[in-house]
Amino acid sequence: MEILFDQMPNPFTYFVPLFFLLIAGEAYISYREDKELYSLKDSLASTWVGLGAAALNTLTKAYQIGLFFLFYKLFEPLRVEYLGYENLGWAWWVWVLCLIGDDFNFYWHHRFCHTIRIFWAAHLVHHSSEKFNLGTAFRNGWTIFMYKPIYWIWMPILGFNPVMIALCMSFNSIYQFFLHSTLVPKIPVFGQIFNTPWVHQVHHACNVEYLDRNHGGILIIWDKLFGTFRDKEVALETKFGVLHPPTKHDPITLNFHEFNDIWKDVKSVKSWRAKFMYVFGPPGWSHDGSRKTSKQLQQEWMASQQLTSSKEEKAELVA
Repeated sequence: MEILFDQMPNPFTYFVPLFFLLIAGEAYISYREDKELYSLKDSLASTWVGLGAAALNTLTKAYQIGLFFLFYKLFEPLRVEYLGYENLGWAWWVWVLCLIGDDFNFYWHHRFCHTIRIFWAAHLVHHSSEKFNLGTAFRNGWTIFMYKPIYWIWMPILGFNPVMIALCMSFNSIYQFFLHSTLVPKIPVFGQIFNTPWVHQVHHACNVEYLDRNHGGILIIWDKLFGTFRDKEVALETKFGVLHPPTKHDPITLNFHEFNDIWKDVKSVKSWRAKFMYVFGPPGWSHDGSRKTSKQLQQEWMASQQLTSSKEEKAELVA
């Protein structure tokens, strides 16, 4: 069975009414219980950014699928010659492998968005809100669609149908919508394998302890395997947003201000190494140490915690 690109269903069409219904319900609970989960300015920013992202995603969909089909067809003779098959087909187990492969790709794409500054510039808008609600899920960068498919190229090369890959990417995005809420408690067994709103709050937090953690989409096992998992601590107040929030909240500023800052930093130094690091180094890197990366901030935090603990132990001994 082959599904052509122009025949591909759009799963989002069926979920949009549910999305808005859940957002309305969450906003009502916030109002009734005075939780302040929403604000008008923040919600308007999320709406405009989300509309722009949806339009750009639609416009670039053909490019993404076309890129997948290019590698799918280009490597078909090699698959036949060396692997003994034209493509992997549409069996249920291929769907399972595709979903797992897609989530694996998303983890690394997402992780590099937090550790390489030029990619962070494209992704930062998703973390720019100081509120954490279902509406935040629509804050997607306008430039991220241009390079994101690169992480998925190996899948059409192996013979996964491009339409299947695109659908799995859509399912992943749909699942992630439900992660953006503080109203869902910790889910003990399910949360050991799958990503949940509880641990996704850690990912959106700007607490130093929580920076660059929990990058998974559907599965949280990637973070556990690759050392980026961090559970949420009940006793620690979670602060949402970014360490250096933008001064304006219009969609243009939210999407492009970090690119502008990168350009300023590149022009400010003469060293080609420093120029390279300002683009491809970790966010927060600076040639003169005036700013700090998340790892440096966490090392300082850990050192301060150890010092505090040492002082408390000495005080107990004296007492």
